[in-house]
Amino acid sequence: QVQLVESGGGLVQPGGSLRLSCAASGFTLVDYAMGWFRQAPGKERERVSCISSGSGSTAYADSVKGRFTISRDNAKNTVYLQMNSLKPEDTAVYYCAAASSFFKICTGRSDYWGQGTQVTVSS
Repeated sequence: QVQLVESGGGLVQPGGSLRLSCAASGFTLVDYAMGWFRQAPGKERERVSCISSGSGSTAYADSVKGRFTISRDNAKNTVYLQMNSLKPEDTAVYYCAAASSFFKICTGRSDYWGQGTQVTVSS
């Protein structure tokens, strides 16, 4: 059974940091490109960041560039999103996703989705 389980969300003050984790099971993570997406209430889903299967390529939305870092540990079947200098507009449900190619995940398509974790940035 394929599963992507996100964790690490929560409430943080503006300027703070969080690290999201996405644990994969039921498939071989190293064969997939991975991505983080988010959706705020009343807004469309947004691609935050994506990473190729071998970590050689990454991409970020302009809104998070320089603040967020995506990484992966294929040995641990886990993908991370380090979020620094958080802003209230980063508040959203964050989803992890897997796709068979870097191009596919970076253009918002995926083979598997997680259930999401809430990130709230507020004072």
